[in-house]
Amino acid sequence: MVLTADAKERLDRFLAKSLPEHSRSKLVRVISDGGLTVDGKVITKSSFQVEPGMSIQLEEVANSSAHTLVPSDIPIHVVYEDDSLLVVDKPRGLVVHPAPGLNEPTLVEALLGRGTKLSEGSAAFRPGIVHRLDKETTGLLVVAKTDAAHANLAAQIEAKTAGREYLAVVKGEIEREKFTIDAPLGPDPRDRTKRAVVSNGKVAITHLRRLGRADGGTILEARLETGRTHQIRVHLMAIGHPVLGDSIYAPVETQVGPLQLHAYRLAFEHPLTGERVSFETDPPADFNSAWRNG
Repeated sequence: MVLTADAKERLDRFLAKSLPEHSRSKLVRVISDGGLTVDGKVITKSSFQVEPGMSIQLEEVANSSAHTLVPSDIPIHVVYEDDSLLVVDKPRGLVVHPAPGLNEPTLVEALLGRGTKLSEGSAAFRPGIVHRLDKETTGLLVVAKTDAAHANLAAQIEAKTAGREYLAVVKGEIEREKFTIDAPLGPDPRDRTKRAVVSNGKVAITHLRRLGRADGGTILEARLETGRTHQIRVHLMAIGHPVLGDSIYAPVETQVGPLQLHAYRLAFEHPLTGERVSFETDPPADFNSAWRNG
């Protein structure tokens, strides 16, 4: 079910007005359970302000009081694990958590399948998930086991003290050694399922460093200061250097092969000890081999 906002108002009030056949309490539960998205982003606060033109997509209300998580036997490479958290190396093609309309196994369900205890998280269908990677992006992801660890890690990401660095192979040659893209991101006015650089978007900052050349492109290290949806991919497309293999944002001729974006380094303060910990992982075998010379 897809609705379009026509005025600025609270999300719960908009839903109550648009769906009078359902009680407000039921609609509030849909929101808190993560059963809807606004412009593609899961919103779990009833007080969220919708703006005219925003697209609200929700699953069938009668079935949205809870998401069924089905443990899966998908193998997951765990880089580090203790009683508070675990760091995993997410493979390509695996969605991080269930979402409305999604009918495939997820990382959350794979972790449940190995018997991992996860924090409650911000919604019932994404326990443990502190931050996300796109389906086709590979690499490091920290997952919380306890609610205390979840709150601590989420606060670090919000405060921009957690370090998240990526390897990206982009089209074309870039000569600058270091540069920063500071361009606000929001829904693409031409396609609300995508993101774009827009003047009224949210602050988005990506720091980049040139590592070397690759066949048909340049290898970059990208460090996130903010963590908007598809941030690295949209920022690089905006400067004319799309990530190779990007089937959403790159021109057709650049979409050949797997997405060349890998979250290779992750650092944060351990929620229990306060110690700064850092993890690194190599890209998968289908990543451009030239990165090794970077």
